[in-house]
Amino acid sequence: MADILAENLSGKAVMGSDGTELGMLYNITMNLKTGALSDLLVEQTEETDQISLDFPTDDHGRYRIPVGRVQAVKDYIVVER
Repeated sequence: MADILAENLSGKAVMGSDGTELGMLYNITMNLKTGALSDLLVEQTEETDQISLDFPTDDHGRYRIPVGRVQAVKDYIVVER
């Protein structure tokens, strides 16, 4: 995958590989010691609030999606479901 600046990802829509819209990217977590990216923090939308997703959430109800599940970054961030 090509390098992409984090500032270009902010507010980008996140979609499952099955076409389900999961929400909007809020932030990306990382390991401060190694610099490795950990999770996408995805804010739920009104549509995603109505469906059951198998991703854990943080204290604010944002989905924690492991970076390893990212399949593509274009108009949407596509993640494996």
